[in-house]
Amino acid sequence: MLVTAKIIIFLLFSGVILRISWVSLPHPRSHGFFRAFAWEIMLVLFLLNLDKWFRDPLSPFQIISWLLLVICIFPAGFGVWQLSRMGKPDASRSDTPMMSFEKTTQLVTTGIYRSIRHPLYSSLLLLNWGIFFKDPSWLGIILAMAATLFLVATAKAEEGENLRFFGPEYRVYMERTRMFIPFIF
Repeated sequence: MLVTAKIIIFLLFSGVILRISWVSLPHPRSHGFFRAFAWEIMLVLFLLNLDKWFRDPLSPFQIISWLLLVICIFPAGFGVWQLSRMGKPDASRSDTPMMSFEKTTQLVTTGIYRSIRHPLYSSLLLLNWGIFFKDPSWLGIILAMAATLFLVATAKAEEGENLRFFGPEYRVYMERTRMFIPFIF
């Protein structure tokens, strides 16, 4: 793909990321602040590997990539669905800048949230590494690691926000669940 087209795609999607993250960016301790940087890095990684997206589809790296990309759909889908349905989002919640489905007033601890606290960020981690495996490179590993670090920072910031909003109930929940991978991490 032409470099000019990649620059246009980068600018368009960066505009979307900026629009979504605009409220969070002035708040460097909010989870949305870190998430915006993770998204930007993942966008760069995507554009870096775009030319290899469908090449050599049966290579081991492509198979790993597609597996991660398909799996990433499930934690995101279940996570958003459960937050929207059981989290009782309330637009008046204004303790930190959040998207509407994130403004939960009820702590969700069932379904996918029974095992992991951050299925949406788990999904982004799977997406990030799925994009990386399209065409592994030194620059790609640096970008994928940077996005991973920003996603961990995002989750840590969100945990601080949840502790402030939900109090000791969230601390108990943290003690019995993992951040991203059930029973492991």
